[in-house]
Amino acid sequence: MPRNLNITLVQSTLAWESPVDNFKTFNKLLSKIGKGESDVIVLPEMFSTGFSMQAKKLAEEMEGPSMQWMFETAKGLKAAICGSLIIKEEGKFYNRFIWMEPDGHYDHYDKRHLFRMAKEEKTFSNSAEGLVIEYKGWGFCPMVCYDLRFPVWSRNRIIGKGAKAKYDYDVLLYVANWPGARSYAWKQLLIARAIENQSYVAGVNRIGKDGNDIPYSGDSVVLNPLGESISNIKPNKTGVETIELNWKALQDVRKKFPVLMDADSFGLM
Repeated sequence: MPRNLNITLVQSTLAWESPVDNFKTFNKLLSKIGKGESDVIVLPEMFSTGFSMQAKKLAEEMEGPSMQWMFETAKGLKAAICGSLIIKEEGKFYNRFIWMEPDGHYDHYDKRHLFRMAKEEKTFSNSAEGLVIEYKGWGFCPMVCYDLRFPVWSRNRIIGKGAKAKYDYDVLLYVANWPGARSYAWKQLLIARAIENQSYVAGVNRIGKDGNDIPYSGDSVVLNPLGESISNIKPNKTGVETIELNWKALQDVRKKFPVLMDADSFGLM
């Protein structure tokens, strides 16, 4: 049985289009975490630049400085670290979620649902496939911001039958630049995703104003599989919080109320 897992949320402002300044900010915030105290550290969407459409100016290759910073940070803290970056690959731009482990192994997921109200789809290419990451016996499903509004894309499922049956993932991760004007939707949809998927949900959002003068309230949170908050980060405040996820409590919820055994089967186009 996997052991309990410590997950750290990092809620902060983001310097507009300035990776160097953002690295300095996160280095300072993460200095509060001792080596090995956390298993997974979660940063906001486009944590090195803010939610900018200036991809030609800001995009990095996969071997770029942001990836190197993630590796050095993960190695130094002995924890996986994740968040999204503007990445250029084969002539295309992606809002790419990066999962970096202490040994340098990484996985990535490209944001599926591009935010047309900011014309994100005019600049970035999206993903055709989701991702589940196995780490320390837990399954993690990464999502980026606007993906939150599309429950089919994040739908958990039971794989296999009988004693070998298991849930596809155990923790649903959302990294975001979600404006304060729609914070009510952010909070309610995160709760819904936890309940319907019988998983922990961690949502990390930025605070402050971006370069387009759009304010963000944060409202970062960890929810248990009943949709109840088990974290204490305050809205509109810089915060770093580590929360323990209890494996047995998760399995107890799934065993006592196995709702996903009655879930509808469907495919995605």
